[in-house]
Amino acid sequence: MMSDNEMITATAEEVKELSKPEVQLESSANALNVFGNVADFERAQRFAKALVNSDVIPENYKGSISNCMIAIDIANRMGLSPLTVMQNLYIVRGKPSWSGQACRALIENDGRYKDIRTVYVGERGQDNWGCYLEAKYIESDELIKGPLVDIAMAKKEGWYSKKDRNGNETSKWQTMPELMLAYRAAAFFARVYCPSAMMGFQTTEEISDISNAQRVKKAESITADILEGI
Repeated sequence: MMSDNEMITATAEEVKELSKPEVQLESSANALNVFGNVADFERAQRFAKALVNSDVIPENYKGSISNCMIAIDIANRMGLSPLTVMQNLYIVRGKPSWSGQACRALIENDGRYKDIRTVYVGERGQDNWGCYLEAKYIESDELIKGPLVDIAMAKKEGWYSKKDRNGNETSKWQTMPELMLAYRAAAFFARVYCPSAMMGFQTTEEISDISNAQRVKKAESITADILEGI
């Protein structure tokens, strides 16, 4: 069995080999099946050994070979680099989730769309202010418009306001609404028109907002029960 240093050295040589143009052209045909066979599992393990102590990977992956291997597997399935996945995939409340800004990149990486852009509508600062993502199918040039997300929706769904234990407002929907609208519009587009790009994962903002909305509804229900008993 190889030592850790031998594994890292072997991995470095593999990286050099994989960086050759002739090898890159064949990468899609020779993709790793990380959890499908022993040889690929051991190869992914060597890659994980090389990554696990890196200073450039997020805390969720440092010191965790298993987390690094999962990132390598997801990256391999999606045609991305492991570092890209690590920098954009987080664990929120025990669930894997993409960062908000990753959705646009995932749509672009899907390969079926071009001229992707965020279109804002309504009046800034008002409830009708919102946006949607639009893109064209590369094959047909057909224009596709994703679902509209606006401030009114954010308020109705319970995303817009989030308070800490001291009653201080902490919602990013109020401090950076333009970004939050764009992130959610991209997530909606991906979920409707290229769900495989998301691999079934939600975004960090979606999980946080849904959790907050559930807490608000629970608090309102408890308050209503108390008032009925008075």
